[in-house]
Amino acid sequence: QVQLVESGGGLVQAGGSLRLSCAAAGLMVNNYAMAWFRQAPGKEREFVAAISWTGGSTYYTDSVKGRFAISKDNAKAMSFLQMNKIDFEDTAMYYCAAKLNGVLGLKLPRNYDYWGQGTQVTVSS
Repeated sequence: QVQLVESGGGLVQAGGSLRLSCAAAGLMVNNYAMAWFRQAPGKEREFVAAISWTGGSTYYTDSVKGRFAISKDNAKAMSFLQMNKIDFEDTAMYYCAAKLNGVLGLKLPRNYDYWGQGTQVTVSS
């Protein structure tokens, strides 16, 4: 049974940093592209960042470029999202996702095979 479990969310001041982690069980992370999405109240789930199955390519939505960094550790079956210079607009539930079969359609939630339950990030002043 495949399971993705996120951790690392919480309350953070604007301008601060957080590191989100995603632990994968039941799948070979090195065969999957891994991604982070987020969903704020009343809004659709949106793509944040993704990393290819090799780890050699990364992709970001424009609003987080230069602030967030995605990585993965295939040996530990984990994915990470380092969040720096956090802004109020980053407040959302953050979800880890895994996608088999390449990098096409990385920004579309419907293309992902597995999802975690989410970890909340709340930005305060």
